[in-house]
Amino acid sequence: QVQLVESGGGLVQAGGSLRLSCAASSSIFSINAMGWYRQAPGKQREFVATITSGGSTNYLDSVKGRFTIARDKVKNTVYLQMNSLKPEDTAVYYCNAVAQRLYWGQGTQVTVSS
Repeated sequence: QVQLVESGGGLVQAGGSLRLSCAASSSIFSINAMGWYRQAPGKQREFVATITSGGSTNYLDSVKGRFTIARDKVKNTVYLQMNSLKPEDTAVYYCNAVAQRLYWGQGTQVTVSS
């Protein structure tokens, strides 16, 4: 059963923008926080951004001022608006949800060409 469904990845030129979405299924209850991680080829998965149920946000230093995380609690969806993209942002982006356990999405590819 797929419980987190991501969308919005793709290929974009440096300086461009993409908006990622991650919808949580109704089977996930009482989500405390949702966030985004990324994994580039040959590298470990790293934290990108998170948002709590109260709206507090936290970002990886290298994306501050360029990425914005937002959450629609009614739709159980988290978004990641990515502006001024750089080639080093190229990775598979994963969303997660912290509820009764930790849930992960299947990942969506973001490729930024120089």
